[in-house]
Amino acid sequence: MKQTKHMLLGNVAWSIESTMNNPALFDGLRRGQDPKVLWIGCSDSRVPAEIITKRAPGDLFVYRNIANLVSGSDDSSTSVLEYAIQFLKVDDIIVCGHYGCDGVKAALLAPSGLPHVARRISPISALAIEHGRELSRYRTGDEQANRLAELNVIEQVDAIRSHPIVRNASYQPAIHGWIFRVHDGRIKVLTSDEHHLENVA
Repeated sequence: MKQTKHMLLGNVAWSIESTMNNPALFDGLRRGQDPKVLWIGCSDSRVPAEIITKRAPGDLFVYRNIANLVSGSDDSSTSVLEYAIQFLKVDDIIVCGHYGCDGVKAALLAPSGLPHVARRISPISALAIEHGRELSRYRTGDEQANRLAELNVIEQVDAIRSHPIVRNASYQPAIHGWIFRVHDGRIKVLTSDEHHLENVA
C-alpha cells in the first residue's frame, strides 16, 4: 500500500480518536485560531512541533524551514512575524533548532549541486566562519555541527529581537531559543526572556 494511502487512513483514525478524546475540538477549530505561541523550527521530519511539545491543533502557529532561519530580507519569515505579532498577538516566540541538523551540517561542508539550499543556508556558513576558533575545539564534525546548531538558534533569537516588526510592536512577546535533542527527545533551553525559567533537561 502506498504511503499516501496509509496517511489518509491515519487521518481517519486520528479524526475519530480526536473526537472521542475531545468532542469540542473540531467545533473550536472551525471557529478560527487563537494560538499564543509562534514556533519557528526546522523542516526536518524528526522535529514535529506539536508532537514533541504535546500540543493540540490550534495551540501553535508554526513556521518551519531548513535550519530554522529568520531573515529580514525574506518575505516568508517576515510575513509570519508580522501576522503572529500584529494579528494573532502571540505571547511567546520560540526558535527551536535540533542536533544532527542536515542544514547546519551542509553549512559546514558547502554543498555542491544544491544551489538553492546553499544560498538559503549561507548565513549559517558565515556564522561558522565567525565562530571558527570555537568550533575548531570540537573533535568531530558532528560535535562542530551540534555547537553550530546552538549558535544558529541564538543568532535567530537575536535577529528576531532586533527585527523592526518586533521592536515596533505595541507589546513585546517573550522570545526563546531551544534545541531539540534527537537522541532522547528532550528540549534544551539555550536562551529565554523568562529569566526564571530553568532548563528542565
